[in-house]
Amino acid sequence: MEGTMEFVRKMPLPQELKRDYPVNAAMKETKQQRDKEIAEVLKGNDSRLLLIIGPCSADREDAVVEYMHRLARVRDQVQDKLLIIPRVYTNKPRTKGVGYKGMLHQPDPEKGEDMLGGIIAIRQMHMRVIAETGFTCAEEMLYPSNHTYLSDLLSYVAVGARSVEDQEHRLVASGVGIPVGMKNPTAGDITVMMNSIAAAQSPQEFIYRTWEVRTSGNPLTHAILRGYVDSFGRSHPNYHYENLRQLYELYRASDLKNPAVIVDTNHNNSGKQYLEQIRICMDVMHSRSLSSDIQQLVKGLMVESYLEDGSQKIGEGVFGKSITDPCLGWEKTEKLIYRLAEMA
Repeated sequence: MEGTMEFVRKMPLPQELKRDYPVNAAMKETKQQRDKEIAEVLKGNDSRLLLIIGPCSADREDAVVEYMHRLARVRDQVQDKLLIIPRVYTNKPRTKGVGYKGMLHQPDPEKGEDMLGGIIAIRQMHMRVIAETGFTCAEEMLYPSNHTYLSDLLSYVAVGARSVEDQEHRLVASGVGIPVGMKNPTAGDITVMMNSIAAAQSPQEFIYRTWEVRTSGNPLTHAILRGYVDSFGRSHPNYHYENLRQLYELYRASDLKNPAVIVDTNHNNSGKQYLEQIRICMDVMHSRSLSSDIQQLVKGLMVESYLEDGSQKIGEGVFGKSITDPCLGWEKTEKLIYRLAEMA
């Protein structure tokens, strides 16, 4: 029986896209400097707190760039305490495989899928953010084979809860050359996350984009705690002091390099109650203040934030309001950032 997969068109190679939409010398220098600073935080040589913050999904360039300009103005006031990495997430996992999958799939959320238009749109948007704000950003590595389309622009990659047990994600993470955060799986088994970190920190050989490749391992691969769901589908948090202490002990019993965790304050940690992100940030900061071990382990926070509070359906047209998970609006975001800087 023949397959039912229709080959629509051949996509450009990453090197072709980079040739057609090249980064300039200033962008390269910005990325090199940012990569170095982020690495120093994860290695424990820089005491600043990482703040990975931005929209649940980067759905439209104009609103994302407006958000980044506002974030840049705040950065200039807190950069001695916080190292901000904006979220520009352009491909979104869907639990049931249907619905809006991000700008990669739909450069215009109100129109059909256009993967070629999407890959160009997301590269141009990342380039614009760097050029206009000096930020290099974070993405979710939903499709490992697509990473090289953006590899000269990104400074951080997250592997999601649904992907963390996947072999290809682990192998590619070992060779991307930037920090990779491995989320705990949706069912919450922390050992799955730790095994994923171990695999990504190890040298690997595998097939990638038709090439046999070899990596030296990624020592900046680390944990992200995002909460979990039980067998009845109920959300449970894993950001509390006891959870952080248990993770610290797991790291101490391992031979993993650069023990570190980022706490994702939304998703199952908040039960998708986006306003709870503020309280969760405060809780984690309090835990850091109680223990030098926890302070050294918790290297940052992840927050979903946009221009407007909450979320909307596609087509409602509210500028800067999430069309996926609800986000903190700008006013609350700005206050939170200043408060975190005071506590860091």
